[in-house]
Amino acid sequence: MAGVRLDKFLRRMFSTVPVSHLFKMVRTKKVRVNAKRAQADQPLALGDTVSVRGTEDRLMRPAAAPLNNAPNHKLPISLDLKKLEILFEDDWILALNKPSGMAAHAGSGIVDGTVVDYARAYLGTHATRNGFTASPAHRLDRETSGVILVAKRRPAMVHFTDVFTRGLSQKRYLTLVKGKMPRPRGEIDAPLSERQQTLASKDRRGVNMQTALTRYLVLKTTLACGLLECEIKTGRTHQIRRHLVSLGHPVAGDKKYGDFEFNREARTQWGLKRMFLHARRIEFPHPETQIKMVIEAQLPSELVQVLERAGLETQ
Repeated sequence: MAGVRLDKFLRRMFSTVPVSHLFKMVRTKKVRVNAKRAQADQPLALGDTVSVRGTEDRLMRPAAAPLNNAPNHKLPISLDLKKLEILFEDDWILALNKPSGMAAHAGSGIVDGTVVDYARAYLGTHATRNGFTASPAHRLDRETSGVILVAKRRPAMVHFTDVFTRGLSQKRYLTLVKGKMPRPRGEIDAPLSERQQTLASKDRRGVNMQTALTRYLVLKTTLACGLLECEIKTGRTHQIRRHLVSLGHPVAGDKKYGDFEFNREARTQWGLKRMFLHARRIEFPHPETQIKMVIEAQLPSELVQVLERAGLETQ
């Protein structure tokens, strides 16, 4: 294996694990070489020790077969490619406006109808190149709408892993929160517990706390609620939602961390039927040219209507 890149080594060792998950493991430091932080494209040397954190069940769970691998495959009834909103596409990237309710990947209770399914069905025979199948380069919560990037080539996935690890991207979200924020802008610099840490790891090392930084700007406000633009400088699971609830201003419609009474009022008075969190904009260097790219997704009409009913009309 001497001279083989780490990402190719992992693909050989864990052939049933989705490529995007392997890259995420590298990005989140769950893969180390000689006990040190690793990069997906680094070559391995004779005698190197590669360690991988993760339970056998999670790592070895079979991945869903790519749609384009099946001859004469018919899309499930739930997959209507006319609903696929493409924000940008070139030979390296496919940027989609993900609707709320669509998962990025298959998971517990989620079989199809994911971003992976839609992207690969759209790309068809071009979904797989040189052994790499197009995959999301990052995640969005299932109930979050907005911009999500799909890497169409392995070098693009390696590039995005590096970009997100080194904080070279800028992600901005729109969210509606309970109550009036105390300041027009602010910064939440508070560590968050690792959401995917196993019980065995907690018993052995205690709760693993990860640095997390969120900046917010109040765009519109009333006494009942506020419209914020949030920028995340780290990519922790449910980061915006967990940070805002820690300030006492949970995201409207958030069933996991939100306020039950506020959610009920938002649904009754403003017609909010989903979580109000939208990935509005992402900036990043292009994987081939390194030119700064800016991809934006307009706020969905159902959320615009909620703002109007809440007295937070935007221009």
